[in-house]
This record gives sequence, C-alpha cells and structure tokens, in this order.
Amino acid sequence: MPKHLLSIADLDLPALRALLDTASQMQDVQRREVKKVPTLRGRTIVNLFFEDSTRTRSSFEIAGKWLSADVINVSAKGSSTSKGESLRDTAQTIAAMGVDAIVIRHSASGAAHQVAGWVDAHIVNAGDGTHEHPTQALLDAYTMEHAFGGSVEGRHVAIVGDLTHSRVVRSNLLALAKLGARVTLVAPHTLMPSGIGEWAQTDGFALATDLDEVIASGPDALMMLRVQRERMSGGFFPTPREYTVHYGLTRDRLATAAAANADLVICHPGPMNRGLEIAPEAADAAQSRVLDQVAAGVAVRMSVLYHLLTTGGLEMTA
Repeated sequence: MPKHLLSIADLDLPALRALLDTASQMQDVQRREVKKVPTLRGRTIVNLFFEDSTRTRSSFEIAGKWLSADVINVSAKGSSTSKGESLRDTAQTIAAMGVDAIVIRHSASGAAHQVAGWVDAHIVNAGDGTHEHPTQALLDAYTMEHAFGGSVEGRHVAIVGDLTHSRVVRSNLLALAKLGARVTLVAPHTLMPSGIGEWAQTDGFALATDLDEVIASGPDALMMLRVQRERMSGGFFPTPREYTVHYGLTRDRLATAAAANADLVICHPGPMNRGLEIAPEAADAAQSRVLDQVAAGVAVRMSVLYHLLTTGGLEMTA
C-alpha cells in the first residue's frame, strides 16, 4: 500500500482489492450499536477542505472518529488562506503540529500531489479540481460489487453526463478497468474532454453520444454524473431542458433501462440535480443505490485511513 492515496493509478489490483475487502469489515462496524473501535486511537487527522462538501467531508470525519482518531476540520473560509497564505504554508503549518494524515479537497488539479511533496504526513486526495476523486471511485466500485453479488468483472457500466468537469469519471475509469468491468462513457461532444478519443483507445473504454442507444443495449449499471454548472464558463448545451431531453435519466428512460436489464443498478456520486440529469422517479427507484453509496463512503474511507495509518492487524474490538 502506498504512503498516500492521491490517484487510483497509484493502486495495483491487490491494493485496490485490499481496500474494498477491508471496507466490508468496516461496514460491519457501522451496523453495531456501538460503532467506535480503537484502531486509530492516538492518531490525528486533519480534513483540509478548500471547496464546499457535505458527503465527502462528513464521511471522512465520521470514518476517523469511528476509528477513534482525533479529527479536526479546517475550511478555507476559516483558515489563514483567506488572509492570503499559500497552500504550501498552510499545509506545512498543519503538518508541523504533528498530525498523522491530511485529507485535502482543492479546486486546483494536482493540489494533493503537491502537498504530498511538501509534508511528511499521509495525504488523501478528497478531490482535486477536475483531476481525480479516488475514494469516490472506491465507494462506487464497492457499491456496485455488492449490488451485483460480489464482483463487477465483466459487467457493463455506462457513465453518463458532464465528463469534462468531472473528477469522479477519471477515478472510476481507472478503478473499474482494474476490476475488469466494461465501461461506456456517454455525453454530448461539448462535454467530452479534449483528447478523450485517444484515451479511450489506450485504456479500452467506449464512447457514445446516444444515451438511448446505450440504454437499449442493457447496461448493468447507469452512473449519472452531476452537471457541474459552477465550473462552466460557456454554453456547453443550449438549455437545461434540452440536456434533460437528450441525456437525463428520465422516467421513460428508467422504464426502458429496467426492461432491458432487470438487474439494473443506478448510481450517482451526488449531489444530485433532480430533474436535470436524473428524474426524481429514477433517484428514488428500487434500482437506485444512491444511499448505499453514501453508506459505503464511510466504510471505504475507514478502510483507507486504516491502511494508511496502521501496519498491524485490523483491531475490531470495541
């Protein structure tokens, strides 16, 4: 296991498998009446978030506390960065206090990699710009594996939506490929990243612009990506209504997808734009695993913190 978790690319298949397998044990802790275990007692984790977040920050905080670590949350608005302090000075100041790990979320791609080169603490990338979000990919894979009865190998996963601005899709492509899934990315040409055609040829995933055609093929999972309007500076599609018509998981598309594959799984990394990329009927459907993803987020992040911060056996005694 590497010292940091910066990218799914840093994990070979045994390391990836170990994180997912340990997450299953951690989810057993979630089901206990008393959820706290002493595994990381005496360790200190700082959640350093320069972007707003509900699911990621809360799940990292809960994960650390359930492992008995001391967890401190630092946001950009409440730190010296609002006074002009650089990322490097902020990270080195926090590390100098003797913390064991820093979980960082930043709007700049590569920020977590930079911090890892500046400090001795373990670094976890909780999302950097439009680059990667490795723990999200881990929890997505974990959720799909459990929905499929144990493995995503050979399964067809369609990832739909705003590919250009998504860090989730990059991490998911890497994780799902390592686990043997077949992936199709679906988006309008305006929301496909530059050079994605060459990337697809190298890494072996498929590209499509017709969502209805992909749905008719009967994919095992549909992962709907959030339309990140806050990152858009131009007209990537004419109107929200037109985007929904062509690329939203509407009630009618849900019925078609369920008819094409009775074991369909619906995922969304959140937060959801209900009525834009996903209809309320789809978000709340029996096939939806959105809340399972949230629950898995805590277990997976417990697993990540455990593997980074311990070298012994997994101590599960309450």
